[in-house]
Amino acid sequence: MTDQAATSGVVHLIDRQPQMTGTELLTGLVPPPQFDGATFDSYRSDAAYPSQEEAKQHLVSFATGAQQVKRGGLFRRAPKLPQTKPGVYLDGGFGVGKTHLLASIYHAMPARRKYFGSFIEYTALVGALGYRNTVDLLRGSDLLCIDEFELDDPGDTMVMTRLLGELVGSGTKLAATSNTPPNALGEGRFAAQDFLREIHAMSDSFETIRIDGVDFRQRALDGHARTLTGDEYAAQLAALSAGHRVSDDAFDDIVKHLAQVHPSRYIRLIAGVEALGIRDVRQLTDQSEALRFVAFVDRAYDAQVPVLATGRPLDEVFSEEMLGGGYRKKYLRAISRLNALSHAELPTAA
Repeated sequence: MTDQAATSGVVHLIDRQPQMTGTELLTGLVPPPQFDGATFDSYRSDAAYPSQEEAKQHLVSFATGAQQVKRGGLFRRAPKLPQTKPGVYLDGGFGVGKTHLLASIYHAMPARRKYFGSFIEYTALVGALGYRNTVDLLRGSDLLCIDEFELDDPGDTMVMTRLLGELVGSGTKLAATSNTPPNALGEGRFAAQDFLREIHAMSDSFETIRIDGVDFRQRALDGHARTLTGDEYAAQLAALSAGHRVSDDAFDDIVKHLAQVHPSRYIRLIAGVEALGIRDVRQLTDQSEALRFVAFVDRAYDAQVPVLATGRPLDEVFSEEMLGGGYRKKYLRAISRLNALSHAELPTAA
């Protein structure tokens, strides 16, 4: 049997029960594959939004200790600039290149030990190893990159505040992205006033850098997420599965299964899958289900796995009530990513 034949065919995500050890979680703290080659030079700032180029230049200084200054079409290094805070915090809407810049920091900083992960991956690491073991493992690292920094409950607030405080005290630099400024984390989602001291203490570690712009994923897209008829779905799934590994699950089954798997393991649910098939999409009305689906979409987007779907368009999967609530930015980011994945190029059919 050829390697291609061994890895082709239809799989069902709901049959997978992924497990990850603390060691595996730690070794997985690297930029997603799509950002393996991300650099400051490959970041294309939008001239209509000067804050993008300004942010890039500032982050070059943060990552390398020197600022790039353009002279006569060439870049030279200016003298080192002082850093007043140990962390930088990229605040801006979804689709303006924050993760690209975060990965650029990771690749550019000449660090012996550095880690890159989503907020949920760090909290999962604490859950798997325990708080003290996590601190001991990360202490002494030169750089910690945290993508999509969002505090959704008081427990996460306390854990991340303590963790980052201890690491900063040991000399670790921080770089984070979010759709929410650090002093506003938690607003509209839990009783943030009860945790203002912790939230403000954490924000004191960061210099906030605002990045304006429009969602790059939507610039080349027209209209809604792509939706297939039942016949189109079956035909595309059959053609793709002849030479590739694709998944095929009902939307409701996926939503139920996500409740049985820790979000830190969602990346293992889609491991080796080259296209996701989701049948009979409906609108979500339960907040817990919706947030789990957002975490799943984030992992699928990180892995750049195209989506085939039937039923309701994926950009309508969250109710209007949800889009008007405290998690609005999370849902809008997920919609943007779902739209892009539904239009993504499929693997070449056999």
